[in-house]
Amino acid sequence: MTGLSRRGAEGALGDEVEGYLLWQARIAEAEQRAREFVAPMEWLTSAQREDVERRYVADSLRRARADLERIAARCGSLRVEYESRYRLLRRRCVGTALAVCAGCIAVATLLLPLSPTL
Repeated sequence: MTGLSRRGAEGALGDEVEGYLLWQARIAEAEQRAREFVAPMEWLTSAQREDVERRYVADSLRRARADLERIAARCGSLRVEYESRYRLLRRRCVGTALAVCAGCIAVATLLLPLSPTL
C-alpha cells in the first residue's frame, strides 16, 4: 500500500469519526433544547413531556439532516464548477505559455540570419 492510498484511508476514517462526533453533538444539543422547550409546560404529565421532547428532537434532527444534505449537494455542485473553471484556466495558461515560446522561437529564427558571424 502506498503512502498516498494509506493516507486516503486514514483521512476517510478521520472524516467518518468527525462526522459521527458532530452528529452526536447535534443530538445532545437537540435533546437539551427539547428539555428547555418543555420545562415551562408544568401541566404536562411525564408521558406527555417525554412525547413532546421526543417529537422535538426528531423534528430538530430531521431539519439538521436536511440542512446537511443541502449543504453537501451545494458543495458537490461547487466542486464541479470550480474543477471546470480550473481546467479552463489551466488550458489558457498552457496555451499562452506555448504561444509565447513559439513567438520567442519565431523571433529568434528570424533574427538569427541577421546576426554577424564571428
